[in-house]
Amino acid sequence: MNKNLLVRSANRSLPVPALFLCLISFFSYGQGNIRRLTLDEAIGIAQQQSPGALNAKQNFRASYWDYRSYRASNLPALGLTATLPNIQQSLSPYLNPDGTQSYIRQQNISANASLALTQKLGITGGTVYLSSGLSGVNNLKSENPISYMSTPVNVGLSQPIFTYNPFRWDRKIQPLKYDQAQRKYLEDVEQVAITTTDYFFALLQAQIEKKISLTNLSNYDTLYHIAKGRYQLGKIAENDLLQLELNFLQAQAAFENANLALDNAQFRFKSQLRIKDSVNIELIPPGNINFFKIDPTHAVDLANKNSSSVIDFKKRLLEAARDVNRAKTEGRFDAELNAIIGLTQTGATVPEAYLNPLDQRQVSLGLTIPILDWGVAHGKIKMAQSQEEVVKTSVEQDIIDFQRNVYLKVVQFNMQQNQLRIAAKSDTVAKKSYEVTKGRYLIGKINSILDLNNAQMETDNSEKNYYYALQTFWKSYYEIRKMTLFDFILSEPLHFDIRSIK
Repeated sequence: MNKNLLVRSANRSLPVPALFLCLISFFSYGQGNIRRLTLDEAIGIAQQQSPGALNAKQNFRASYWDYRSYRASNLPALGLTATLPNIQQSLSPYLNPDGTQSYIRQQNISANASLALTQKLGITGGTVYLSSGLSGVNNLKSENPISYMSTPVNVGLSQPIFTYNPFRWDRKIQPLKYDQAQRKYLEDVEQVAITTTDYFFALLQAQIEKKISLTNLSNYDTLYHIAKGRYQLGKIAENDLLQLELNFLQAQAAFENANLALDNAQFRFKSQLRIKDSVNIELIPPGNINFFKIDPTHAVDLANKNSSSVIDFKKRLLEAARDVNRAKTEGRFDAELNAIIGLTQTGATVPEAYLNPLDQRQVSLGLTIPILDWGVAHGKIKMAQSQEEVVKTSVEQDIIDFQRNVYLKVVQFNMQQNQLRIAAKSDTVAKKSYEVTKGRYLIGKINSILDLNNAQMETDNSEKNYYYALQTFWKSYYEIRKMTLFDFILSEPLHFDIRSIK
């Protein structure tokens, strides 16, 4: 049949043997190196190297190291501070014994070093430290120019009282942020699967469109030549012949457009998967689906347990409560207690500076008491409280919307299974109907071009609708996985190995 078809195309008085070129284009596309991919394989590649997957990894790494930095900030810190040297040559005021003041010229070289171990007190918001230091000065114009002062050991405490304690709130919020980051990473990976599903079926539809357009082109070429013979015998009217010729020309244009659309879809698909070679992609449609039902209530429970959105709701409420606490404590009655207890000594040499050290103690309590602020602090409190109520209302509504969306998505998924069966059956029926109509036309049982065109449109649309239903089924499944972070096929929560990312 194809050989005769090519002969007829060559003998037709058309500017270009379009069908011949179309067939060459189709078969040349199928030759050479071809990479065949299933949906699972495409998603696996995308979740490893697509731009979305790489961005998800980098975002999680940033959150991971942010949390590590927070944890490290709560551990003891050891630091060394030093000034080596400090050279001074200047006039300085001097208080004379009689109460008068004069200026003397100072020339000295000094140096100091201190080693301190500090620890934050997250519960109280204070800081406790253990330090040891040594300082020395060389007075260039003094009879005994060099002297040293040591502090072998000092224990100190700096404790704010009645003030805002950021460490207390960080202990509640930072772990939530890290937990949310882990769940957000899993959701981003599932979003890559959703996006890849769209690109997969876009390319698959383009391949189907090309196959349909080639089939239509071949059919209309055959029908047009049969119609010419019937027209010469007077069995059909001229308008029917012209309609079939028009159909044939439109089929040529549709095939060329399908070729262009296929190239474009393949480029976007390979870009999504970051496939850099020039090998043509041939997609294998998903088949042998094991249908299953998902309990909507169970899915909502899983979403409430696993979704990053639920963590975000908790975090927003805590942040609002934190802002209220800050407004109530900052700019009000504040106090700060500072205490130091330790040893100190001086000497002309370093060993002497450590000989028989003396006790030193220092305690101070600083107070800040606003007397008149014209209601500034009160206004900030009211603003923070109002914003907290706004957040509470927003979170309550977001929880309702989130749970409803999960429930409806599951209901849609359960319905889609039946829709897919109907689409598959419709595709089978439409193809059989077209073959029957075409066969009756070829043997002259029917002469209506309209019936043939309608049958052709029905079979084309039914095949497209089947793949659209297939796309909707798998996209809905991955959307539910993203919402619940649960694999309903394996009946286990989604997880990942942090070591493979950080």
